[in-house]
Amino acid sequence: NMVAATPSGGWLSSSPVVPALGFPLTTRLQMTWLDEGVPGQLQPGKRPCTTLSPGLALRDGLPYMAFGTPGGDQQDQWTVSFFLRHAMGLNLQAAIDAPSWHIDHFPGSFWPRSLTLNRLTVEGRLPEATRQALREAGHDLRVGPDWSEGRISACTREPAAGGGLLLRAAANPRGMQGYAVGR
Repeated sequence: NMVAATPSGGWLSSSPVVPALGFPLTTRLQMTWLDEGVPGQLQPGKRPCTTLSPGLALRDGLPYMAFGTPGGDQQDQWTVSFFLRHAMGLNLQAAIDAPSWHIDHFPGSFWPRSLTLNRLTVEGRLPEATRQALREAGHDLRVGPDWSEGRISACTREPAAGGGLLLRAAANPRGMQGYAVGR
């Protein structure tokens, strides 16, 4: 069995209070709309939009890798770039440790749903030549601190020589604590 479990939500300090009701929306419920007639409208029996997106990859039809990250609108961007780096040959830790980035070209999913256009946020570790090429291509480039983008954790399992399974795991060195566990 494999599972990707990403702790997320419950950050009360970032959850807006509904004045008429006197209680805050969770960070996940913030993604719904209380306005009538919009696609994300909060309604009974309707599943709200969410940024939670744990990953499970199969190899030859069998579970191979579980992975995920917290990070709101950036989650899918960080996990796709991690997955592609690993699929192209980097080991788990190298694929996690590579300089990361995300785009901000959309309304944010969380209140107050700020709209940002044409912004690309990259880690300061991205080579200067690459950053300059991105600026020349017309991107509004925001350079964040080194080790600021992505919080990926991942584990893999594959048949070991002589039988059994070989487990590998890797965790992010960025920001919050990250752990990699296999059993």
